[in-house]
Amino acid sequence: MKTEVLKAIKKAEEEYQAEMAGAKAEKERSLSAATLEADNLVMKAGTGSGEYKKKRLDDARREAARRREEILREGERKAALLREQSGKNLDGAVRLLLSRFETEVYVKD
Repeated sequence: MKTEVLKAIKKAEEEYQAEMAGAKAEKERSLSAATLEADNLVMKAGTGSGEYKKKRLDDARREAARRREEILREGERKAALLREQSGKNLDGAVRLLLSRFETEVYVKD
């Protein structure tokens, strides 16, 4: 049971790392897609006025920034939840480690 607590902590940490990697990858995909869309819009608007192109590019950048922030907030929310869950197991893990340490100390005496 004591090793289960440690395994649960390790699993929570791995899930946290996976969530963060996923959020970063999603952020990069979103930024890349938004940049491509912005570039396409600029090319299409090449026959139109310069003001129209500038507005569309600004809109695409704002949307990309909004999506990025949204993805980051979601990743941070998930990370906080994982930290909270692993923090709940921390006291048990510390007690387990101290218990094993004390057992080793007493056995050697």
